[in-house]
Amino acid sequence: MAPLRLKRYLLTGLLTFIPLWVTWLVFKFVLGLLADIGAPLVAAFAGALALAAPHAADALNQRWLTFVLALLLTLGALYLLGWLAHRMIGRRLIDAFDALLARIPLVQTIYGGTKKLMAVLQNKPGGMQRVVLIDFPRQGTKAVGFVTRTLLEEGSGREMAAVYVPTTPNPTGGYLELVPVSELTPTDWTMDQAMAFIISGGAVSPDTLPAPSAAPGRGEGRHGA
Repeated sequence: MAPLRLKRYLLTGLLTFIPLWVTWLVFKFVLGLLADIGAPLVAAFAGALALAAPHAADALNQRWLTFVLALLLTLGALYLLGWLAHRMIGRRLIDAFDALLARIPLVQTIYGGTKKLMAVLQNKPGGMQRVVLIDFPRQGTKAVGFVTRTLLEEGSGREMAAVYVPTTPNPTGGYLELVPVSELTPTDWTMDQAMAFIISGGAVSPDTLPAPSAAPGRGEGRHGA
């Protein structure tokens, strides 16, 4: 009895610990990225401080303190940027910055494309539901995707949807699929529900899935990118 109880308690403890561990990994990754942005400024400040107060600079060079200061600096900068973006003068400055980047071809391709993606994810494309299901990676299996825009196919006149299919558990990577609108399975999921479903590996989701729409010629005309 004792070995069975030990095994059960260990398994229960492991299942309790894993969600906390995954949450910590995600937060550590995000906080690390934010701290890395502000770290060069903190290092430059510590170098300048070393000329006037060497002892204070040595105290500032502690790893945990540098991390905290860099994180706070980045969060403050993001808050200031958000505040400026809601003011007329801030919008003018951002527009001027966008115009400057537009003159650099490669930078504009990356920056402009990312900015447009962030913008379209805030609105539904042409009244269409944002979160959909598509046949991926093969017909008969379903994947959750986000419609980013719709296009018309030359010749046939079919309406096509550009669908971004994120990967699990990291939704920043994924696939771009061009799918006929008639082959999309719309859902009533919100973006938050879809992201929770993807990040949790399907553990967090609504209790039901929408039925696929019956459309002739399903499985034709889709391309991966």
